[in-house]
Amino acid sequence: MEEIVIVGSGLTGLATAYWLKKDGFKIKVIESTSVTGGNIKTEKHQNFIFDTGPNSGLETTPLIKKLVDELQLNEEFIYANKSANKRYILRNNVLHPLPLNPVDFIFSKLFSTKGKFRILMEPFIGKSKDGYYQSVAEFVRRRLGQEFLDYAINPFVSGVFAGDPENLSVKSAFPKLYRLEELYGGLFKGMIKGAKERKRRAEKSKQSAAMFSFKNGMSVLTKSLSYFLKDEILLNHRVEKIVKDTNKFKVITNINNSLKEIEAKAILVTAPAYFTAEILKDLDGYLFNQLNSIYYPPVLVLNAIYRKEKIGQALDGFGFLIPEKENKSFLGAIWNDSIFPNRGDENFASFTIFVGGARQAEIFNKDLNEIINIVLFEFEGIMKINSQPESIKYKLWEKAIPQYTIGYIEKEFAMTAFEQRNQGIFLGGNYRGGISVGDCIKNSLIHYERLSNFVKNNLFIEYTREIN
Repeated sequence: MEEIVIVGSGLTGLATAYWLKKDGFKIKVIESTSVTGGNIKTEKHQNFIFDTGPNSGLETTPLIKKLVDELQLNEEFIYANKSANKRYILRNNVLHPLPLNPVDFIFSKLFSTKGKFRILMEPFIGKSKDGYYQSVAEFVRRRLGQEFLDYAINPFVSGVFAGDPENLSVKSAFPKLYRLEELYGGLFKGMIKGAKERKRRAEKSKQSAAMFSFKNGMSVLTKSLSYFLKDEILLNHRVEKIVKDTNKFKVITNINNSLKEIEAKAILVTAPAYFTAEILKDLDGYLFNQLNSIYYPPVLVLNAIYRKEKIGQALDGFGFLIPEKENKSFLGAIWNDSIFPNRGDENFASFTIFVGGARQAEIFNKDLNEIINIVLFEFEGIMKINSQPESIKYKLWEKAIPQYTIGYIEKEFAMTAFEQRNQGIFLGGNYRGGISVGDCIKNSLIHYERLSNFVKNNLFIEYTREIN
């Protein structure tokens, strides 16, 4: 019998297991596939690094550096080049830098004069009366205007969530925005006052936090955690269901069509929502419906390598995002060579292009080769490239990122109610508490504290999301 079983070996599960093992708990991490890491995957493409999932993280919490130090990854840990602060938005088929300070904002051609004056009206806008069921688009349109929504937030949301701001809940997907209005009465006022709170907690906002990765890609972190946990990880164990027993739980796994029982005092499930719904179906039909209805849109991650001499666009930034109004076949692209080492060299540049998401999932009705050809044709036009790529590689995520849609609060209530009725089973996938690398690491400590209190002290603590 284990003290704690963790279902799923993505970053949240591995980091939680790390804290627990350090504290002396007897644990097992169960993974249905032959590899750990969840959606953090790093491949080599023509000797360059290609992250098919998250390509970087933001250092929003001291826990990140704590993990790096303890896992002895300081030689691998790298910050992004300063040029990565510069990000472009496509408007009228021209790349415009997103203004990062008041002077740049005044002279920016990304927004019209009318749009700029509308943004400056934000401090005079009152609070919403229906924040819980308000979309990101409604929130931004009300506070900052339609143009800012179209040419800043719409592409930003597609870059972070592969989502559609008309459908995402501002309260659940971007709780900081919601909190700034609710707590301080506005965004500009809240950003100033909120900075003081983060300073006290030694945390940084996603807007000011440094971007990081590892010399050999993001999977360096998950592989190092997996190595530390090598004696606790069970690969190729597909969980069929979780059974409630007196003062314990049974995890029924399937290994090569043979069933096996693993007993535990407590369980943390970090698998995707649709998988979690299936294994907990017998315990709670309402939770099953709520989790099973969480939408994961498809995303194609395409890596293309070009000769630098053929590229007309200066590679002086992070990359670019495309607003929906521009009617392109892809969401945006990252200029890997400009951000981190090992992503290009003096002759070749590597680009990662993102296709699909909630905004344009219908594109996958086309043949995959046709999609790639259309995307590369448009990409080369924007980047002023007069040749075909030297090489391409891609990863299709059929279910990529969970969408925190309008009314998501009902799903969050269902998760809380389930945990209260089934004390000892904890829910912790990236469909709860944030999707970013920083969110997953912050949540791992929350899960560790809840699990350790339950096992050591028989004390159930309700999940509370930390907002930075």
